[in-house]
Amino acid sequence: MQHSIDVWETETSRYAPQALSARLADGEVRLILWAYPERVVPLNIIKLCVGCDGIEDLIQWQHEHRAQWAPGTAEHVTRMWPKREAEVLDGGSLYWVIKGAVLARQRILGLEERIGSDGIRRCALVLDREVIRTQSVPRRPFQGWRYLPVEESPRDLPKGRALDDVLPPALALALAEIGLR
Repeated sequence: MQHSIDVWETETSRYAPQALSARLADGEVRLILWAYPERVVPLNIIKLCVGCDGIEDLIQWQHEHRAQWAPGTAEHVTRMWPKREAEVLDGGSLYWVIKGAVLARQRILGLEERIGSDGIRRCALVLDREVIRTQSVPRRPFQGWRYLPVEESPRDLPKGRALDDVLPPALALALAEIGLR
């Protein structure tokens, strides 16, 4: 006996199982098949914060330029567009390397095209205005930006730690290198 299947209802979600209901030709039967769609794992970006001596310099610079951006956001324009865009936009952050150590991050809210005065297409990383302090982790200089997997990303400092006295960058880096900070 041969049956034909008419698909008459589907539900999909990026994070939930997919449901499929069907009706057989010889009678109405609901058949629900569950399949979990592939989950996108967040991916971070790491970048040198050139010209900043500390987190406060980054915050001050963004504060001075806030009129250029949408309310509640900041932007960092870079030449290369992330090829792994879906992963970056699925909860990724931009981690800032300041004076040889990762010290802070900002959530990435979006990517937007910017064309420079030279006609070159660039990528604006649209960031949440909030700068979140992280554990100090040493990082050697590099050009451009790099992907930073979530499992290799420094942990956020507790909110109260942001009010602690800031250690001189050289001391914070030395402590991080021996695993004490």
